[in-house]
Amino acid sequence: MSKKKAFALRLDPNLLNALEKWAADEFRSTNGQIEWILNDALKKAGRLKRDGKRSD
Repeated sequence: MSKKKAFALRLDPNLLNALEKWAADEFRSTNGQIEWILNDALKKAGRLKRDGKRSD
């Protein structure tokens, strides 16, 4: 299992509420939803290979 690094993330309360609802709708934790969104965006931008590694 890969190690994960923790860091603080400050969000606007309205943004957080929307993320929490989206996560609940998809049966994910809020953290899991943020991670999924970031992974998807990085892959679409060509910044992350499909296996999860950076494409440099």
